[in-house]
Amino acid sequence: MKIHLYDIIREPMITEKAAKDAEAFGKYAFRVHVDANKKSIKSAIEKIFNVHVVKVNTSCQAGKWRRVRFQPGKTAQWKKAIVTLKQGEKIDITA
Repeated sequence: MKIHLYDIIREPMITEKAAKDAEAFGKYAFRVHVDANKKSIKSAIEKIFNVHVVKVNTSCQAGKWRRVRFQPGKTAQWKKAIVTLKQGEKIDITA
């Protein structure tokens, strides 16, 4: 299945831990498409942000059962990618 370049990278994850990892180790966290693999994530990050990716780690977050007004339902599952950049390179996520 072919996924468009901007559909692979959904949004950057802006958390305290992600900010510390970005500053100290050059690691950035993104929410990505569930069907995206490491190669497609790497190529999308390199093309969108014009940086060199060294390593990509992914993890799938399962949906959780929640209840809204006594009606049970399940939240959507999603995938997280932690991208390590070449030393000295940065991504400006705040813009």
